Amino acid sequence: MIIRKIDCLKGEIKVPGDKSISHRAIMLGSLAKGKTIISNFLQADDCLATIKCFKQMGITINNDKVNNIVTVLGNGLHGLNKPSDLLNVGNSGTTIRLMSGILSGQKFTSMITGDDSIQSRPMNRVIKPLLQMNADIKSKNNNGCAPLLINGAPNTMDNRSLEGIKYISPVASAQIKSCVLFAGLYANKATSVLEPEISRNHTELMLQSFGGKVYSDSNTVTVEPNPKLIGQELEVPGDISSAAYFIAAAILLPNSEITIKSLGINPTRDGIIEVCRNMGADIGLDNIRYYGSEMVADITIKHSSIKAIEISGEIIPRLIDEIPIIAVLACFAEGQTVIKDAEELKVKESNRIDEMVNNLSKMGADIVSTDDGMIINGGLALKGTNINSKFDHRIAMSFTIAGLMADGDTIIEGYESVNISYPEFYNDILKLRN
Repeated sequence: MIIRKIDCLKGEIKVPGDKSISHRAIMLGSLAKGKTIISNFLQADDCLATIKCFKQMGITINNDKVNNIVTVLGNGLHGLNKPSDLLNVGNSGTTIRLMSGILSGQKFTSMITGDDSIQSRPMNRVIKPLLQMNADIKSKNNNGCAPLLINGAPNTMDNRSLEGIKYISPVASAQIKSCVLFAGLYANKATSVLEPEISRNHTELMLQSFGGKVYSDSNTVTVEPNPKLIGQELEVPGDISSAAYFIAAAILLPNSEITIKSLGINPTRDGIIEVCRNMGADIGLDNIRYYGSEMVADITIKHSSIKAIEISGEIIPRLIDEIPIIAVLACFAEGQTVIKDAEELKVKESNRIDEMVNNLSKMGADIVSTDDGMIINGGLALKGTNINSKFDHRIAMSFTIAGLMADGDTIIEGYESVNISYPEFYNDILKLRN
């Protein structure tokens, strides 16, 4: 994909449904009794992998792609069947980590894996708490990575359940928290997760809407076991992580103005808006409302001059997926931007700290990596170059936006990775060109 400099972007778009919420809707719809109807589902590779896995376990799922409505006929908390084959999540870290919690409570043995990227990503972060819960789970190759072999031993011969625990998570991670909470549905008593900072709370909100008993107290979330989950109708809000690229483009490109409709602005996910406003960006929120428990708004972003800030601490879990595009923004901010406490970027689809620093340096940016983030001195013009995205969708999209600002051609290798979360990304750019 060749990206060239453009003048501005103007108009209105609706970004795809939220990836995190789409995953969880399939999972909870499968564990609930009755019909769950999901509108504005994210029709992207990661979420389609989740559908495929639950179909393999006997769940009837109808995906009407024309109207973008997914119907799940759930069999209840104990209604999954042993898959006849390996469960393959493709590139989806959310699917493998959250499903590990669900599979640990089943009465059957399963093996779950993914592509080469998934098989190199750390799984001990979910294996450790699940072992504490008396689950029988191990890395098949004994390297802390997928494939994961999960024996339903706690639920077989003597009908024992998993052990409810109070888990102190070393990092603020919605994937770890959700894995433990899902396993807690099958435990013998309440299960709690304490995080150093609050991570995105879609699992808690959706569990409550399906009838689960979930309690939050500061940084601790507790779930009661064996709930009677009932199928729901829900609409998935637009994904703020997908919107972040257009937020950045509108800020950076002169004379730009973009409105993004029906965007999810969950307070555990809206860090990108707070950071951009702190940098001086003109962002307005209108028509604030709720889709179920999820806050939604129409947002309008206008071209703005921005200044550097420090980004660290409790806001990092609220924008961890948006840090790559924030790094691009920082290249055009006045002064020095410092990003700290973002070690989690090293264990995403790629080492996103290294990829952003290496590739932005190739484009002429003044940027260096640190142990937990990066330091960017803004103000230098970017020049087009060859970008290897390492098939990381957020790297590909971030450098696409950088390429719209750069002199010369920017070539994105592995641009097809956008199908993981935003299949219409390049088409939406074309819609907004004037």
